[in-house]
Amino acid sequence: MAEFRRRARLSGAALAALCAATAAYAGAGATSASASRGSTANATMGASTPRASAANASRLPQGGEVVNLRPADFTTTIDNPYWPMKPGTRWTYRETDGRGGEQTVTVTVTRRTKRMANGVTARVVRDTASGAGRLIEDTFDFYAQDKRGNVWYLGEDTAELEAGRISSRAGSWQVGVNGAQAGIIIPARPRQGMRYREEYLEGQAEDRGQVLATGLAAQAPYGHFRSNLLIADTTPLEPRVLELKFYARTVGPLLTLNASGGAGRAELRSKDIAPPEWVTRAAEAPLGRGPTR
Repeated sequence: MAEFRRRARLSGAALAALCAATAAYAGAGATSASASRGSTANATMGASTPRASAANASRLPQGGEVVNLRPADFTTTIDNPYWPMKPGTRWTYRETDGRGGEQTVTVTVTRRTKRMANGVTARVVRDTASGAGRLIEDTFDFYAQDKRGNVWYLGEDTAELEAGRISSRAGSWQVGVNGAQAGIIIPARPRQGMRYREEYLEGQAEDRGQVLATGLAAQAPYGHFRSNLLIADTTPLEPRVLELKFYARTVGPLLTLNASGGAGRAELRSKDIAPPEWVTRAAEAPLGRGPTR
């Protein structure tokens, strides 16, 4: 825990609150995992919960419940202060696994949009991971923001590569296809204790988020920031895994820590406006040939 405090730069009071919240959340997630595994619609709201129009709902989507999204309620202009996605913006991360492995992860907001199967138009974001000069993983992520300011995750088209060739497409999903449901990545007005799903495709993509705190200080190579949102990420598919994600206001994702026993972390090294040729390649290069740094 001393190492966590040194790296995350938390105050004593904030650290104590974080430890208590994280322990309680992790414990609840582990004990409820068997109950939630394999559940279908309305996983946490009860079987009688009706379908909801999420853009007008005060609560956030849970589990595998079906949520009807109205395309007119969404925009591809994403300006949530905890992750503003201005086209051309590029974030570069150093990701380590605690065992000597290291990757460079680059996230680029393209000028491309995509109409999803449910009719919502999404902003396309290219996410690539490379190591030793080779592309390891390549992903198109799809996001949109509703009228309240919630940032929704509408799917991903992802590929893992070996020796330059696509070896797996596991983890790909799109809202409205095969029962997949959209989730929330960043709430409009985060408050401690908020819980919500981040994605849902039964048995394949069931990530969940909980707001642990706002206003925390955190540091990465890119800089020190005093107003961070902290979200705990879990999934019933891997009940022992817990990630802590810090989002810096006006910056976006700053730091991710593996809090389930490992020493893995991803830390922001730079944020810039990518050259036009980079942004074009990020938007147009086929899956498996994304740009890397």
